[in-house]
Amino acid sequence: MTAKAVSVSVKTNVKMSLKYFKYEEFASPDVPHSGNYMDDDFLTMLDNARELAGIPFKINSGYRTIEHNDKVGGKQNSSHIVGKAVDISIRNSRERWIILDALMQVGFNRFGLANTFIHVDSDQEKSQNVIWTY
Repeated sequence: MTAKAVSVSVKTNVKMSLKYFKYEEFASPDVPHSGNYMDDDFLTMLDNARELAGIPFKINSGYRTIEHNDKVGGKQNSSHIVGKAVDISIRNSRERWIILDALMQVGFNRFGLANTFIHVDSDQEKSQNVIWTY
C-alpha cells in the first residue's frame, strides 16, 4: 500500500497584502488591531473595487465588536461583527455613483445607501441583490 499525499490548508495569523487599504482602517475603535478580523475574500473584493473606481475609499466603519455595534445602534445581526461589511464615506452624488458602480462590477450585491455613506457587505446569510436606504 502506498501513501497518498494530502494537501492541507492552514489559516495563519499572517494577513494578505492589500494594495489600497491598511487593516487599521477597519478596526473597531474599542479593540486595537481588530481590523485583522475582516474577511479576506471581502477585502479582496473591496480592494479590487477601489482599483476600478480610481478614487479613494474612506472607511467610516469596518469590523465592529458587539459592544461597539450596540453603541452605534447597529443591528444585532450586523455583517460588521463578522467582518463582512464596511461603510464608505461619500461626499457627493458623483462619488456615490463611481463607488457604487465599482462595487457592483466586482460582484457585491448588498448595499445600504445614505446621504453620507454607502454600506456594502458580502454576507451570504442574508438576502442577496438588495439595496436599502437609511
